[in-house]
Amino acid sequence: MAAVDSSTLIAYLQGKRDIKVERFDAALATATVKVPPAVIVEVLCHPNLPQAHIDLINALPMLDILPGFWHRAAEMRRGLLSRGLRARLSDTLIAQSCIDHDESLIASNGDFRHFARHCGLKLV
Repeated sequence: MAAVDSSTLIAYLQGKRDIKVERFDAALATATVKVPPAVIVEVLCHPNLPQAHIDLINALPMLDILPGFWHRAAEMRRGLLSRGLRARLSDTLIAQSCIDHDESLIASNGDFRHFARHCGLKLV
């Protein structure tokens, strides 16, 4: 199983091809992909998103938010920010969802490297 970040999912929907999109496509074909809740929000909020894309996203299994999620996410983000590292709120929520479920993340966004290096996030 693997989870997907917003950048990779958007690139897939736009028909772009790169290694991350191909990994997502393979996970999609084998029904081994899950979506963090923050990715759902980031992608579905785009105006004029075609209904076919909305249907695809809504059909993907979503990672559950586990008890204590918000506090763990806050602590993780505080730790990164205190080191002077970039930790956007949405990236923090995506990373925490994956860490909580021990899921690897297919990520096109390089900002996730801090979560991998310092917080235990596994990147594909």
